[in-house]
Amino acid sequence: MDAGVSIKHAAMPPEMAGWRLDRALAVAIPTLSRERLKSLISAGAVTVGDRVVRDPAAKVIGGSAAIVAVPDPTPAHNLAQDIPLVVAFEDEHLIVVDKPAGLVVHPACGNLDGTLVNALLHHCKGSLSGIGGVERPGIVHRIDKDTSGLMVAAKTDRAHAGLAAQFADHSIDRRYKAIVSGRPNPAQGRIEGNLGRSPSNRKKMAIVGPGQGKHAITHYRTLQALDAAALVECRLETGRTHQVRVHMASIGHALLGDQFYGGAARRHRDLLARLGFARQALHAARLGFRHPVTSQALSFESNMPADMQELFSHLLV
Repeated sequence: MDAGVSIKHAAMPPEMAGWRLDRALAVAIPTLSRERLKSLISAGAVTVGDRVVRDPAAKVIGGSAAIVAVPDPTPAHNLAQDIPLVVAFEDEHLIVVDKPAGLVVHPACGNLDGTLVNALLHHCKGSLSGIGGVERPGIVHRIDKDTSGLMVAAKTDRAHAGLAAQFADHSIDRRYKAIVSGRPNPAQGRIEGNLGRSPSNRKKMAIVGPGQGKHAITHYRTLQALDAAALVECRLETGRTHQVRVHMASIGHALLGDQFYGGAARRHRDLLARLGFARQALHAARLGFRHPVTSQALSFESNMPADMQELFSHLLV
């Protein structure tokens, strides 16, 4: 291995004869995405036999072998920080974490460090092959700072592309548990409404008219009736910013503790204050998807955290 470069060997068996070179290499080296391989081929980093090949569409000769020189990932701009993580699953391609409420996912203005990305950079140090050539975790979806629960992040280009495709085609199984004000009637149903930025407050999302915003569908069902409230499961058919919060509020059942979209009855406000519960009562309880490299069906579940469980217990009737 040369300094700063990892050498990967790829055998292309007879059955790959006639395939595009980028496609064959993506199968032979599953840690690299096809897009990443295209750029490496175009940069002259791929040798087949004794010849450098710069055309990603070049046809493979069955039984040949390739050498790919992959530059080591450049360091991310973000700092690696030793922030404790609860890991539900991890392999060389991806990691599933159970995020606590209060942890921001990605560094941004106002939260430049102390985020999930900073924690992952520390936890995965030495195992990130880099996304697009940068040593960083691939964030393919987010959950709000004050929402707890399951999230998946990619550790390789191939995993990042595969997960992003599943989120794009809405094949991910994402289910949230929420404690809402009132008792939905009917007890289960489907909420459909495009979501876009609120014209009155750009920090908030709102249901907007046809042709505006992004299409959004939430399926809800009541799990348990509570004291002027209910524990509901929300299954996302789409995954939009603040989707559960806005959709449940739109049918008159805002999440307890939600400062943006809430408006709890006085009895609930007093209880929330007494318990010190100062976030939306929302937890990403289930996450299911196909492993983007092995195609194995994976599914993970997470129990409600202690603060939300305590609120639930005080609302039992």
